[in-house]
Amino acid sequence: MARVKRVVVVGGGLGGLAAAALLARAGHRVTLLEASGELGGKSRRVVLGGERIDTGPSLVTFPAVWDELLRRLGDDAGTDSGSGRLDLVRMPEVGRYYYRGEETVLPVAHDHPWYPAWRRFCDLHAPLADDVAALLLTDPLELASLPAPRRLLGVYGSRLTTRAYLDGLTWLPEGLRDILAIHTLNAGVSPSRTPALYASMPAIMAETGVWAPRGGVHEIVLALARLAEAAGVDVCRGETVTRIERGRVTTTLAQHPADLVVSALDADRLAPLVGPARARGRRRSLSCSAVAVYGVLREELPASLAAHSVVLPTRPDALYRSLEAGDEPADTMAFVNLGRPGEVHPNRRSTVGLLLTAPADGGRYTLDHPFVRREVERISTALGLDAPLTDHLDEHVVLDPRHYGTFGEPHGALYGAARPPWLSGPLHRPSYNDPWRPWLWRVGASVHPGGGIPAVLSGAMIAVRRLLRAAPA
Repeated sequence: MARVKRVVVVGGGLGGLAAAALLARAGHRVTLLEASGELGGKSRRVVLGGERIDTGPSLVTFPAVWDELLRRLGDDAGTDSGSGRLDLVRMPEVGRYYYRGEETVLPVAHDHPWYPAWRRFCDLHAPLADDVAALLLTDPLELASLPAPRRLLGVYGSRLTTRAYLDGLTWLPEGLRDILAIHTLNAGVSPSRTPALYASMPAIMAETGVWAPRGGVHEIVLALARLAEAAGVDVCRGETVTRIERGRVTTTLAQHPADLVVSALDADRLAPLVGPARARGRRRSLSCSAVAVYGVLREELPASLAAHSVVLPTRPDALYRSLEAGDEPADTMAFVNLGRPGEVHPNRRSTVGLLLTAPADGGRYTLDHPFVRREVERISTALGLDAPLTDHLDEHVVLDPRHYGTFGEPHGALYGAARPPWLSGPLHRPSYNDPWRPWLWRVGASVHPGGGIPAVLSGAMIAVRRLLRAAPA
């Protein structure tokens, strides 16, 4: 194994880029293959009416994960010459939440009736921030990871899922409990499918901050591409992989010799590339997808609107059931991300992203689809707008489950298959390494448990650390 030099990384999303840069920095000869002409996976950028809009995650949490990645790459982020330099802007709040006529921000304001319960919840959970960061950055198979889960279990006790834990806090107002619970959809699944750890995340984000790189979250993709290039990665765009086998990766354009392969593809995309397609029986439960409307505003919206708003469904439990069944929900959870000129993006006009949580049905949606029309009207009313939000758009684009399915999970599930909570922690499946193919490794959003940029980047770091122990350059 010490002779291993040639590594092929399949997929140029955040996980694939990070893994490629780390492996090249460690001395391997790395080729990264990306089927499209763009890097970033789900984190992309579109230009509408001359204004740029990022179509992936809108916020960054746990910036220490990025700092640790730079440290491992030997990149000096403290100077202008650092390839991975990001100018992070702290957002004034996690978001503004609308639910059954109630409106609140996180952190909850002092004059809101929920504040005493919120303060009690934060005092219990915000101190866990360092432990969560340690879990992100430490391989669960290492002894150094043990103190953090021990402290977390001291808080959660025997209530090991988000749903069970929050339901046990009888002093939480029902509305606040539902707002805390619905954050698990950031990982694509219901509160009954996530570890209790997810209950802590809103308090940790509110206390330690949420951030956006100046220029937009896609700046992370651009920084990773620079880091990979500086490390010597050969990035090949426009090469669709058709076959992965021991010793080589075949694409539509060439064959690439490979002593090791690192896949950043969804498990269902990877499976037919390494073996014969297998017929599936009953449809598996999938994480959620989205219908995302991005547009440039014709005129400014009221100054009172927050940069990040969340409109909850009338009945969250009904939404969770619909998503798991793959059915269109009666109403859904929606994010409304408003980008005003000069705040994060260097745009001249305001932009908006409306993200509707949707089942992974592989469907095609337009602004005229009944589900989209109905939700736009409901959300616009909740925000206090005098007309549907889409009526304010000059130009727009709609991304739907079919779009996400073209390069991710085939039905558009943002985080692949939904798994029980005991398989979304250290024992997650699929694992970083294929036990039947020791030359095949995995990274990406459908591998590392949880959602968001820190989980993907930390998963790549853990996987590469294990790989380098097995195959030092």
